[in-house]
Amino acid sequence: MALMRKPGDLFGYSGAHADRFASKLPWKETFSFIYEHADGPGHDVVDYITSALGQDFEEAGRVYQKYCEEMKKLSLMIMELLAISLGVERLHFRQFFEDGSSIMRLNNYPSCKDAGLTLGTGPHCDPSSLTILHQDNVGGLEIFLDNKWIAIPPHPDSFVVNIGDTFMALSNGKYKSCLHRAVVNKERVRRSFAFFMNPRDDKTVRPPPDLVRRQEARQYPDFTWSDLREFTQKHYRADANTSKALSTGSRSEETTGFPP
Repeated sequence: MALMRKPGDLFGYSGAHADRFASKLPWKETFSFIYEHADGPGHDVVDYITSALGQDFEEAGRVYQKYCEEMKKLSLMIMELLAISLGVERLHFRQFFEDGSSIMRLNNYPSCKDAGLTLGTGPHCDPSSLTILHQDNVGGLEIFLDNKWIAIPPHPDSFVVNIGDTFMALSNGKYKSCLHRAVVNKERVRRSFAFFMNPRDDKTVRPPPDLVRRQEARQYPDFTWSDLREFTQKHYRADANTSKALSTGSRSEETTGFPP
């Protein structure tokens, strides 16, 4: 299939992220595409979907284009609130992300009679800055808290908002990236939309100076989003230690097939 994701790529169709794991564990299908932040209405999502799937999918492309535009607006509003909560200038993070390049992912988790033997998505932290998840009413999202997995039941007309590794570094560790996973259902298919907010590839990720001064020390070294993205796609399965692993060049067994 021309639509298949190539090893190391972020975009296209994938049956199980098999290029990233020593194990074929994930029980899911994904379709991912890029969304370039623009001042006004764009057409990059429409162009990608029609080029990948054909002109019959132009209307679907327009729907996803509009969805991404609304998710960008929501993400930037959240960035303003996060700035206020950290005591930095209200527009600081908004301006950092306004010209960014985000990722949209459509997830399909088939039912599985032996659901206890697999996972839809294994335990991980999102390397992105912010994730906005819209899930159906089947459920399956779990977070790791107090040394146990806790189910996050879906609520109608709501989103799940998750902090990722990039914003954890931008906040100098004040906000934490959340370890989570997705379990599958014995009887029902589960579907979700995930919008991953990211800065422009070449922007240097570093916390605001006044935030660092109040904390007296930097928690993470400078990096770019493209550095972290490539690292987590090719060398390291994103977890609670991703940012520190990037600075030391560590590689994870789950991705490479060899111990770090």
